[in-house]
Amino acid sequence: MALLIRGGSIYAPRPLGDRDLLIAGGRIETVADPGAIALKGVEFETIDARGKTILPGFIDPHVHILGGGGEGGPATRAPEIRVEAIVESGVTTVIGCLGTDSVTRHMNSLVAKARALETEGISTFCFCGSYEIPVRTVTGSVRGDLVLIDKIIGAGEIALSDHRSSQPTFDEFARLAAECRVGGMLGGKAGILHVHLGDGPRGLDFLRRLIGETEIPAAQVVPTHCNRNRRLLQEAVEWVLAGGFMDVTAGTAPEQETDSDVSVETALRLLLEKGGTLERVTVSSDGNGSLPVFDAAGRLVGLTVASPRSLLETFRSLVSRGILSLEQAARLFALNPAEIYKLNRKGSIEPGRDADLVFFDRDFQLTDVIAAGRLLMADGRLLVKSTFG
Repeated sequence: MALLIRGGSIYAPRPLGDRDLLIAGGRIETVADPGAIALKGVEFETIDARGKTILPGFIDPHVHILGGGGEGGPATRAPEIRVEAIVESGVTTVIGCLGTDSVTRHMNSLVAKARALETEGISTFCFCGSYEIPVRTVTGSVRGDLVLIDKIIGAGEIALSDHRSSQPTFDEFARLAAECRVGGMLGGKAGILHVHLGDGPRGLDFLRRLIGETEIPAAQVVPTHCNRNRRLLQEAVEWVLAGGFMDVTAGTAPEQETDSDVSVETALRLLLEKGGTLERVTVSSDGNGSLPVFDAAGRLVGLTVASPRSLLETFRSLVSRGILSLEQAARLFALNPAEIYKLNRKGSIEPGRDADLVFFDRDFQLTDVIAAGRLLMADGRLLVKSTFG
């Protein structure tokens, strides 16, 4: 059934003012002046969006859809994510990944979970691999996965500067980056190498060597958790200024940050102060990933689970505090990841794009979510339910 959305204030991300939207077949058909769309002989539903702000649906580029964790043994494996948690976070597209554990979780299950979430209503993509090199794949090679598996758009999250990584050599890392680049080219995908950064002193050393010692461009690699601490953030900002991208992790409020846990707000301020631009940054939730705490001897002393809702909370904080305009926020949470990961039908509100939309009231409360033309939340009430919810 077609949807006719009337009178919402649209940020596409560019502000378009109050407009009507026609959605059909899961895509945006028309963006028009209020009252300009007339439908006859077609079954459709009308949504009154007057007084609401409409943005592209959020893209969360780093989610442990199978659950993360396990660092404290089998009982500490985080649960699989549910579609309800994704939708109530304003997210309409996720990129799923494995983490430390590639033994009890594996690529076949990751792809199957991605397909399940898509059946339940949202768009999904995956990285092949986990923390370790050699990379775990479906077809036997990273290049094969990128060319032959539609869901797989890159490799990651490969761990560097972390005691949980496989401690790869630089040559192994460089060969993996090359596989991502060529596999992406052959598969018509971004082929991003998504890199987990830990607290280790080597920081982004392998990334700097990659652009200094090979022909692979900086934009082929996206490091994540770049706001893990201030030292790492400084390195990541320099990486962005050298032509790379960085992903920062939502979840820490500005008033709670420390030198070892920096907020997204502080990360963005530092980048802009150094002359960087927002176009080269993404924000992710690390949803359903584990948040382990280790002591100086490397012993696990605490463990919590990241919430996908942190992405929505960070958006609201940045906008309500005046750190970002709505146009900038729409870019950061939707258009940037769409462009970086070559999700060509995502990230903006225009004819031909997927109908992924989020609606907010005047207090920036999420009220409605439409994913691929399907209404999943209406007036704050979830309409979607996971298969075993």
